[in-house]
Amino acid sequence: MEWGRAMGELSAAIDHLATEDVSEIPRMQLAEQLLELHWQMARLQAQIARRTGVRLP
Repeated sequence: MEWGRAMGELSAAIDHLATEDVSEIPRMQLAEQLLELHWQMARLQAQIARRTGVRLP
């Protein structure tokens, strides 16, 4: 179930950023949103690696 939740969160974050006019977003808020998206993507990559057995050398 965690996998589906992570994908849903990532999808929602991407959709949220895609619908906004970035020229109207305060720079600090935009930076916070981009950092959150980065961490969500990193968590998803880690989950994929655990599930597929991919490990760094």
